Amino acid sequence: MDPILYALLGGLFTWGLTAVGAASVFLTKEPSRKLLDGMLGFTAGVMLAASVFSLLIPGMEAAEAQGMNPLVPAILGFLLGGGLIRLLDAVLPHLHLGEPREAAEGPKTPWRRTTLLILAITLHNFPEGLAVGVAFGAVGADPTGAATLGGAIALALGIGIQNVPEGLAVAWPLRRAGVSPGVAWFYGQLSALLEPLAALLGAALVAHMMALLPYFMALAAGAMVYVIVEEVIPESQKESGDISTLGAMLGFAVMMALDVALG
Repeated sequence: MDPILYALLGGLFTWGLTAVGAASVFLTKEPSRKLLDGMLGFTAGVMLAASVFSLLIPGMEAAEAQGMNPLVPAILGFLLGGGLIRLLDAVLPHLHLGEPREAAEGPKTPWRRTTLLILAITLHNFPEGLAVGVAFGAVGADPTGAATLGGAIALALGIGIQNVPEGLAVAWPLRRAGVSPGVAWFYGQLSALLEPLAALLGAALVAHMMALLPYFMALAAGAMVYVIVEEVIPESQKESGDISTLGAMLGFAVMMALDVALG
C-alpha cells in the first residue's frame, strides 16, 4: 500500500480517537480534575517517548546510513521544529486550556474564547499529525530500513491513545459553559481535524525529498517536544502534580513498549 495512503489512514485514526474522547460529553457526569490531570500527564509521556523512539532515533539511524553525521540533522531539525511551533504561537491567536479569555496569546483579536481554545488545540495537534505522516512516509522512502511500518503504526497508535484526553479536555469546558452536548462534541473533534491533513503533508514531504528524511523526523520530534513543555505539562500540573507525573511515567512506558513490540 502507498505510504501516503497509510499516512492518511493514520491521521484519520488519531482524529477518530479525539472524537471518541470528545464524545464523553454525552455522559451524565464530567470526569474529575484528577483524572483529567492524569490523562494529560499520560499524553505528555506518550508524546515524549514517541519523539525519542519513533522519530529521533530512527532519524539518526537513517542519517548515519546516508553517510551523514547523525547529530547534525537531529539537532538542526529538532530546533527548527520547536522554532516552527513558536512562530505559529506568535502569529496565531489562541488560548490554552483553563485560562481566562484575557490570557489569550498571539495577536489581539475579538474572537470568542471557544474559538481561541480550539485554535490552541489545533496548534497542538499539527505536529502530531505531521509526525504520523513523516513516520509512514519514511517507511516507503528510506531504503536503509531504519524506519519500519511497525514503528509508524506504534506512533499512530500512541498518539491516537493520547488524543482521547485531548478531545475530552476541549469538549467539557464548552459543556460547562452551557453549550449543548452535540455542539461541544463537534468542536472537540474539530480540534483534531487538521491531523489527517498534516499527516498527508508530512508523508508527501518525505516521499519527494528523501535526502531530508532525517531532518523531517527530527523536526516533527522538536515540534512535539515544544508542545509538551509549553502546554501539556504545565496544564497537567496545575492541581494534581503527583497524579500527572505518574501519568506521564505510565504514558512513556506504554509508548516505549509499543515501539519495541511493533517496531
